[in-house]
Amino acid sequence: MKIVLAPDKFKNSLTGMEFCDAVEEGFKAEHRNVDMVKLPLADGGDGTIEVVNYYLQGNVIKIEVNNPFFKPVVASYLYSEISKIAFIEMAEASGVKLLQKAQFDCVHATTLGTGEMIVDALNKGAKTIILGIGGSATNDCGIGMATALGYKFLDDEGHEVKPIGRNLSIITTIDDSKVNQKLKGVSFNIACDVSNPLYGSEGAAYVYAQQKGASIEDIAFLDQGLKDFSKVLSKKFSIDPQTIKGAGAAGGMGIASKLFLSGLLKPGIELIKSLANFDSKIENADWIITGEGSLDEQTFSGKTINGVLTSAKEKQIKVAALCGTSELSNKSAKASGIDYVDTVMNYSKGMDDAMKNSTYYVKMMAKKFAKEL
Repeated sequence: MKIVLAPDKFKNSLTGMEFCDAVEEGFKAEHRNVDMVKLPLADGGDGTIEVVNYYLQGNVIKIEVNNPFFKPVVASYLYSEISKIAFIEMAEASGVKLLQKAQFDCVHATTLGTGEMIVDALNKGAKTIILGIGGSATNDCGIGMATALGYKFLDDEGHEVKPIGRNLSIITTIDDSKVNQKLKGVSFNIACDVSNPLYGSEGAAYVYAQQKGASIEDIAFLDQGLKDFSKVLSKKFSIDPQTIKGAGAAGGMGIASKLFLSGLLKPGIELIKSLANFDSKIENADWIITGEGSLDEQTFSGKTINGVLTSAKEKQIKVAALCGTSELSNKSAKASGIDYVDTVMNYSKGMDDAMKNSTYYVKMMAKKFAKEL
């Protein structure tokens, strides 16, 4: 029997690898002669870096770069010398996690530090860069990142502008004559899980800027900046940025990654599955056991379990979901392609017990599931 273990984390409770180990122990208490394949997954959120390194086996690189307000900060990324793959999270240099809430101010924030991390990876010889663009504190349409890579953004008098969201409307020209030559021949895969356009009511400013410290007036101002700058981008790259799905991700980093880096925007789970060689490793499996903290309707919009179900359906493999909680009825779970569901809350004395003793309960669920096979 071949069983694939492909969970996300249980937030604040259990990592993907801890889930795999617990399920293996519980399952093998009933079925010793089983081939267990551990393929922990993530969708680009918290904990993704640990999952990526399970497959990448890279080194953690620490460098000093600019934070969102041009102050020095030490940022980390992963790099594998063997595969020449780097995994960079923009939140390390340009994220809200670096700031106190009172400091949030995306009007004056920059993605310069993210670009500096990319330059460092290029200098180390990276040939593939996976860029996660979640958790940003910025709304500069990626001009900070591009500045680090040698792009110059000029006003109508030919002066270079400071790369912050506030200045998008005054940019009239993009000078790419001094762009870093190492960008040539490097593939960029961008983990992007939103489909927002660049500007407008569903765009970067109106949907996300308030949570990054923008006032109502700031939001209208930033939206106009994105709209004005999109005309400059359109002229330079012969493309209408507003037609690109995900252009407004991370304050316009979606479109910046596509145009300045020639990046491919993909759901985070698809990038992790590709890194794990997931679709080939699940061949001939009898079951895939997946799991996450909460099974609900959001599960099916780009989350880890949805990625598992997509692959399982293609190969007609049954799926069991062992989760913390579930808001789905058995009928709707079945309709979504999940053949078996069990939750920690079916056994625990309450949420506190569930969080503290999740390993114990996951082992119990795995043992019970194995008995039923």
